[in-house]
Amino acid sequence: MKSLQEPEKLPAFYESAAPLAQDVLQFDVPDDHAGLRLDQALAKLLPEYSRSRLQEWIAQQLVKVDGEFATAKQKVWGGEKLVVLPQAHPAEQPYQAEDIGLDIIYEDDALLVINKPVGLVVHPGSGNWEGTLLNALLHHAPQLESVPRAGIVHRLDKDTSGLLVVAKTLTAQTALVRQLQARSVKREYLALVWGELTRASKVDALIGRHPAQRIKMAVVESGKPAVTHFQIEEKFPSCTLLRCRLETGRTHQIRVHLAHIGHPLVGDRVYLKGPQKCVPQLRELLNGFPR
Repeated sequence: MKSLQEPEKLPAFYESAAPLAQDVLQFDVPDDHAGLRLDQALAKLLPEYSRSRLQEWIAQQLVKVDGEFATAKQKVWGGEKLVVLPQAHPAEQPYQAEDIGLDIIYEDDALLVINKPVGLVVHPGSGNWEGTLLNALLHHAPQLESVPRAGIVHRLDKDTSGLLVVAKTLTAQTALVRQLQARSVKREYLALVWGELTRASKVDALIGRHPAQRIKMAVVESGKPAVTHFQIEEKFPSCTLLRCRLETGRTHQIRVHLAHIGHPLVGDRVYLKGPQKCVPQLRELLNGFPR
């Protein structure tokens, strides 16, 4: 993982800025962004923010190009120095901090690594506005209230356990998001699947929303590119333990891809189709296996 640097001192022209500011971000426009509008270039450099939010900052003179204020339509040609002062949106309602225990594997001033247990929802949403990892993070590190999504840069399904990296500063978050986009972060998962696989392979299949069951994902022609590599760790009667490596990070990617090739995850109540071929006692035991 690349090293993360703390933000530099607040530039003089921002001294009277709104008190919600937390980190000042500074970039050199990459040469391959030449010809883009300023808002388009910023959308690539700061993918965690919407284009409309970035346009608001430009209009509020919270962005400078080579020391000068600019417009959203102004084009960049590579090499310009950008300075951005992110601001919280007044319409955003803060989530509540909750005293929920966290299994912290590593922590420094820039980031946290958390071992997420089965059953913990990562981010508040429909039906899960409380008791999530985000609520726990706000209690553990209150300063995360000023970082988008409380520093969460990737997710795990509710019923999946594993390590999550959380950024504690906006600078760290931006760096981590860039690394995820560049696929320079290696992500591996262990998956116990039904059936006996004989060799390592990969699944390269588009993933999108299921056309009929909207809470599910599926391999569909209109989906987004998704690639999952897997190798065999251990073989058992009726099932196989796989080590999966992601090239992309689509919702439910491993679950969808493995179900697509006929080897759904043991214990997956969403993507498991029909009874599996094994003795009833073993099938009952494995179907209750938590992911």
